[in-house]
Amino acid sequence: KSHKELLMPDKPCHAKTNVMFLKTHKTASSTILNIMFRFAERYNLTVALPADQLIHLGYPKNFLAHFVEEFEAIGQNYNIMCNHLRFNPLEVKKVMAANTFYFSILRNPIHLLESSYIYYKDSVPAFRISKDVNEFLASPMKYYHLADYKKNMYARNIMWFDFGYDNNAEDNQKYIQKVLKEIEQNFHLILISDYFDESMILLKHTLCWDLDDVIYFKLNSRSQDTVQTLTPESEECIKVWCSLDWKLYLHFNQSFWRRIEETIGLKELEKEVNCLRTRQKEFMETCVSDQEAVGRDHIKNKAFLPFQSGDANILGYNLKQDLDNMTLRTCQKMVMPELQYTSYLYTVQHPHKKRKILPLLWTSLQKM
Repeated sequence: KSHKELLMPDKPCHAKTNVMFLKTHKTASSTILNIMFRFAERYNLTVALPADQLIHLGYPKNFLAHFVEEFEAIGQNYNIMCNHLRFNPLEVKKVMAANTFYFSILRNPIHLLESSYIYYKDSVPAFRISKDVNEFLASPMKYYHLADYKKNMYARNIMWFDFGYDNNAEDNQKYIQKVLKEIEQNFHLILISDYFDESMILLKHTLCWDLDDVIYFKLNSRSQDTVQTLTPESEECIKVWCSLDWKLYLHFNQSFWRRIEETIGLKELEKEVNCLRTRQKEFMETCVSDQEAVGRDHIKNKAFLPFQSGDANILGYNLKQDLDNMTLRTCQKMVMPELQYTSYLYTVQHPHKKRKILPLLWTSLQKM
């Protein structure tokens, strides 16, 4: 430590409890949503949940404040917001307190596009009619039609779209600089999902949270056998086809590492990442039978089955038998998929409202 640092005792900081997370698609954001929900429960915070039977905050429409349950009654008094929405800063500010901390997460567009392709294979016109991801990337405009934009945003610059911008905009330097600047003004922190554990440590430091607040089990990931291998040509194509996302990613990947060096330092980071992984292993050993995620057909308790989509086999967890009540509750919350957790919190926060009906998927699966 420098001389100056030795004289300055670490100021105790207070955990930030007003936090808005812009949940982007296919970026490990479901895992962060779970972290946010558990944090909200720990501190008894109010979460801005989707109104009525919505499962997202109006996505893919631009977000409006009335997409939040009881916004008229609760006003600007929500602490946490983290369900999918298309960012619209003025409307979000109507819901969140003035001192809210804003953060989001990005992922390398090369991995992102392949993941989207598998996950949205059935619902995105551009993906549905191509044979595989490499065929799609060889000539995307053959499959991608601007008229189908409501579903096709998953096929091109999806992160740009989630941040509220036109994912078909022309790639021009002045425009890109303007958008990057706006995002920097609206968000205090942008994490990188390719360095997820490092991101969690940076988040913990920035929000003054405990290590246990950022412990997680990986949620909504898919089995390895559904991953398609991109050819080197396809990887280069993605950088051009999704050039807005590519530039967004490059910019914030740089600022991410700069931030780490300025605030934590790489040595300390490595130490803390190891602590996180050790602690996580302890939780795995406590909670999960066989200590690993399993495919959809092997999830015994269908209440914990994640939503299945496209050609992906979305993994989940089986909890150990005979856990004491408190441990069981902790473990259940850690493995609870996004839709179930949203629906559960909704019932807790809005007990007089009609419960959210989850997609019919579960009922049909129980009959299988």
